[in-house]
Parts: sequence; C-alpha cells; structure tokens
Amino acid sequence: MYEEARRNLVAKLRSKGVSDERVLQAVGKVERHRFVPEALRMHAYVDRALPISQGQTISQPYTVAFMTEKLRVEPGDKILEIGTGSAYQAAILHAMGAKVYTVERNHDLYERALRRFDELDIRAHIRCGDGTLGWSEFAPFDGVIVTAGAPKIPKSLLRQLAVGGRIVCPVGDRETQSLAVVVKLGEEEYDAEEVPAFKFVPLIGREGWSVK
Repeated sequence: MYEEARRNLVAKLRSKGVSDERVLQAVGKVERHRFVPEALRMHAYVDRALPISQGQTISQPYTVAFMTEKLRVEPGDKILEIGTGSAYQAAILHAMGAKVYTVERNHDLYERALRRFDELDIRAHIRCGDGTLGWSEFAPFDGVIVTAGAPKIPKSLLRQLAVGGRIVCPVGDRETQSLAVVVKLGEEEYDAEEVPAFKFVPLIGREGWSVK
C-alpha cells in the first residue's frame, strides 16, 4: 500500500542532495507509517515532521537522512542514539546494519518504542533515562546521534565516542539550532563542522536543557 509513497520519498530526498545509497535504501525499506499515530498515516511519507505524543515529533525524513548521512554509518558500527522518540531513526540505523543503543527519557515513549521494536523485529538496545549522560556501560561508540537540540554537545557523549568516531548533534537555543558534526581525532582532539538552520525539540537532562 505504501511502497510507491516510499519510492517517491526516496526520490525526493535524492533530489534534495542525499547521495548515500545505503541511507536511501534504508529510507525505502523502513515503513515510516508504522512509527506515526494512525490518524496521521496518510501523511507518513510527506517530507515533514509530524507530532507523535508527549509534545514530541517524528523528525522530517530529510533531516533523518541528512543526519544519518553525516554519521557515515558502516555495517557493524556501534551507534548511540539520544532521544528514541518514535523509534524511526533507530529503525533506519538498524536497517543499515548498525548495532543500535538508544536512550529515551520519557517513559511512555520508551514503552511504545520497546513494543515497536518487538513488533518489527528490530534488535536494538533501549533504556529509559537521561540521554545527556549517554550509556557508559557500552562505550565507546563508533557514532553518536542526538535527535534533540542541545545548548552544547554534552561532555559525557564526547567522552563515550571512540577515537575516529563521529557525533551529530543539533546545537543552539531552544528555538533554532545548527547541526554540529564532530569527529574525534584523539582523546582531547576534535574536528568540527556546523550546518545551520535546523529545529528540534529541546534536549532535556543534566547536560542539556532543564525542564521549564
């Protein structure tokens, strides 16, 4: 029923500059309509963010694809995701062959993601907690992707990144952010670039924003 919609979405992302074929294949494979509320499924393959619950959103497909492309995921990479949300980003990473570790602070979203992983046979490790602190028990990670906007990249996440690994994290104020892409060159050495004009929900936690 949704196959043509997924093909059209892949074509849309390609036209917007996404060129990593493995990312595009994952977008074409993962059924985004399974990650949005039933009332919004008719809009699942439109290239825009959609509300899920708890004041959160499922990110725009272009944003998911762009961030994933910047992460440069290879099969077998151990990837830490901060902000499970709908679980769509985790599903994309899993479809690319990554070993996914994901942290969600909202217990209701955590429970829903857990059920969704089970329903879709997605083998991902998930826990409920403060994502700004990472998941030190499984560090180091080959990549870290943060799906909420932070005032700055949490130091805990940088510490848990393997040398040679990448972190992709929106950084800015509560309203707009730039996407920071950081490569860890050594224990205290980093290379960074920023891509402007993104908008995410705030990253709440000890090393992020406080709850209003």
